[in-house]
Amino acid sequence: MMNNISEQPVGIGIIGCGYWGINYVRVLQEIPEAKLIAVCDQRLDRLNEIGRRLPDLKLTTNVTDVLSDDRVNAVIVCTEATSHFKVANQCLQAKKHILIEKPVSTLVSEALELARVAKEVSCTLMVGHTFVYNGGITAIKSYLADHSDTIYYLHASRTNLGPIRRDVNAIWDLGTHDIAIFNYLLNASPCWVSAVGGRVLGNCRVDVGFICLGYENGVIGHVHVSWADPNKCREIVVVCSGMRLVFNDLNAAEPVRIYEKGVSAVDAEPQSFGEYQLKIREGSIISPSIEPSEPLKNECRHFIECIRSGIKPRSSIEDGINVLRTLEAIDRSVRLQGTTVKVE
Repeated sequence: MMNNISEQPVGIGIIGCGYWGINYVRVLQEIPEAKLIAVCDQRLDRLNEIGRRLPDLKLTTNVTDVLSDDRVNAVIVCTEATSHFKVANQCLQAKKHILIEKPVSTLVSEALELARVAKEVSCTLMVGHTFVYNGGITAIKSYLADHSDTIYYLHASRTNLGPIRRDVNAIWDLGTHDIAIFNYLLNASPCWVSAVGGRVLGNCRVDVGFICLGYENGVIGHVHVSWADPNKCREIVVVCSGMRLVFNDLNAAEPVRIYEKGVSAVDAEPQSFGEYQLKIREGSIISPSIEPSEPLKNECRHFIECIRSGIKPRSSIEDGINVLRTLEAIDRSVRLQGTTVKVE
């Protein structure tokens, strides 16, 4: 897929400028390859605030005003998840490239339709799985690729006191990140899930979740998410036969630590039925140097690169659909109180 966009800055519009969308406004001002043209939001007070800071922007409450502007080559969709399909479909019909925030939709069927239309109109459709553009996560992926260790399991904790969303529950809001990270690190999607959720805040949505994900070759992922935990945690752990890798997004000085220790079975006859000899490995603790960079800025630059070159995004619509399939299976398992459910 090639594009006619020159080496001039790519004109971008933002639809939805709430809690997360305002970060795109800031980041795009710092990227020479991009030119923010227009911002659309239903809240006039939000638009007035942006207008005071950036008086040259086109500000509107009407999506059509953004899509009819010939200066806009691409759109970032940051509306509530329940409106993603409608807005993204409008953008594709106007032949605009799209970066759509996670989750790409609330229904797999809608995401599949967006993928079909994007292909039909030859537009880039990228999903905002921001953590696959995080230097710590990419460092862990590179380290795993450079070593032949068997991955045993992965564990993620993503907790805090809110912010509480109105459009999706805590699993869809927080767990989406960790499912996308696990899939990225493993180059795979779960085959089955088992999950339980609680409404401890008396809300109409699940605000606490415990999720098991089953991957090929027996690899297991576990995710804990919560809007009700006073302890803010953003941690990923990968346990392998010869090492343990830890990503702590709240530790700016040492976001990644690699513990070169582990346990694995040795190539020897078992001493008794089902009893294999085990080898314990002790080693160093490594804290690799991670070049400081903002994941959201990395994501936006990659979006522009994909538009210009036609390459497939690192967080493609296919990746977004795989995450959605997993989320739908998790919903079914939660309704069945933790019953194992196959990911379709």
